Amino acid sequence: MAPTALLSVSNKEGLVPLAEGLLAAGYQLISSGGTAAALAAAGLPVTKVADHTGAPEILGGRVKTLHPRIHGGILAKRSEPSHQADLETQGIATIDVVVVNLYPFRETIARPDVTWDLAIENIDIGGPAMVRAAAKNHADVAVLTSPRQYPAFLEAVAAGALSSALRRQLALEAYSHTADYDTAISAWLASQLSADTQADAEQLSLSLPARQSLRYGENPHQNATWYAQPNAGLGAGEQLQGKELSYNNILDLEAALATVREFGYGGQPAGGNPFQSAAVVVKHTNPCGVATGSSSANALERALDADRLSAFGGIVAINGPVDAATAGHLTSLFLECVVAPAFDPAARDLLAAKTNLRLLELDPAAIERASRQQLRSVLGGVLVQELDDQPVDETVWQVVSQRQPTAQELEDLRFTWRLVRHVRSNAITVAKNGQSLGIGAGQMNRVGSARLALEAAGEKAQGAVLASDGFFPFDDTVRLAAQYGIRAVIQPGGSVRDADSIAACDELGLAMITTGRRHFLH
Repeated sequence: MAPTALLSVSNKEGLVPLAEGLLAAGYQLISSGGTAAALAAAGLPVTKVADHTGAPEILGGRVKTLHPRIHGGILAKRSEPSHQADLETQGIATIDVVVVNLYPFRETIARPDVTWDLAIENIDIGGPAMVRAAAKNHADVAVLTSPRQYPAFLEAVAAGALSSALRRQLALEAYSHTADYDTAISAWLASQLSADTQADAEQLSLSLPARQSLRYGENPHQNATWYAQPNAGLGAGEQLQGKELSYNNILDLEAALATVREFGYGGQPAGGNPFQSAAVVVKHTNPCGVATGSSSANALERALDADRLSAFGGIVAINGPVDAATAGHLTSLFLECVVAPAFDPAARDLLAAKTNLRLLELDPAAIERASRQQLRSVLGGVLVQELDDQPVDETVWQVVSQRQPTAQELEDLRFTWRLVRHVRSNAITVAKNGQSLGIGAGQMNRVGSARLALEAAGEKAQGAVLASDGFFPFDDTVRLAAQYGIRAVIQPGGSVRDADSIAACDELGLAMITTGRRHFLH
């Protein structure tokens, strides 16, 4: 009896060449629905599933392959006499190759017009059942779930034998395929339910395709791979030029993008604040230059001027389109990467001379589609938290000093408070007129971070403001700030010694605001 292949695919890529190869090797073909129509249109002989089973498709196609003549043919063990007897009694032929890929659920939920009913209708039932059955019986059945598997499979068929190693590898890929599919469905369902109706989380399921094999990780001796949602977040960005992104590039791009989005992105406002043209330069996941401006070009120039020494070799995020004027600033020093919502043709032409400069164009809609879960691996596990991107609530801010901040100081305090949440703890930022002047990050004590930020600002600290991501345990930071000419301070408050810092402000003529919210970033 000729071997039989069952083909039922949503993705028709490579279908006809695969079928032709199977026919050439002596296989007979069974197929259903659109797959059968595509094979018939190509002039290939194919038996419809309904003719093979003797049962018509019902429920609008929901039930067609869920039949003993299909699953018996797939699951029967060739070496088990009782299985062969059952097949003979029931008149069931064996199925030796199963080629199935599933309804396009991911593509459906990525559509902006997707509805609940449309998404549900794109949950495949018969497909996963056949894939799992074939994978379970991989000792006798080969299962294909992706067009990329077809060429190597046809080579093996042409060679005359399918090795057990090949069938086992295909089975592994099949189970990975169905696991990924089910995870996508459960994740989407969870995203559609309000927080108060979701059950307490019992396990974390991740389904992220590999986007890119990286040259190495943080260091050359570490292997690394980038897994990403293809239609959301950084994974949806289009790299326009430059070398491949590295592990560290991606981490820095994430930090830069998170910071610049404080001021809006792609013309869209953020956190209830109006959109402001802004640019951020990041080194080692910490901002080293941040500024707003009258345009993307102006904002970038001011961000670079904030600390040109540190900006060398940095990663840049710009929240508006990059034009020729902006590109001119990008060519003024060595930079690794730039992410922005758009690069116009004139900018592309200018930047093309910087052949190694990586340009990542990221649509605002892709950011909105990204999950608000933040994951971080620890030894043997994963920590999950909500992103710290909630809008700033100024209604809970309190002026705790005797002196009220001036209108300009208050505007500067808003700016530096939006910045400090993106600096590694202990974090101190100094700013004035919509431009960072000094940033202190990651020190083991807060006054150490303040000293770094204030020394970087130098004389520019005169009349500037200072933000701290956490409260002041002592008044030493306030006193140091006053020595450099800082005029106003913003911090969460909540220390048992808040009164000491407030008293120091009153003594030295500084204004102080407490926000009631800290922003640690470890």
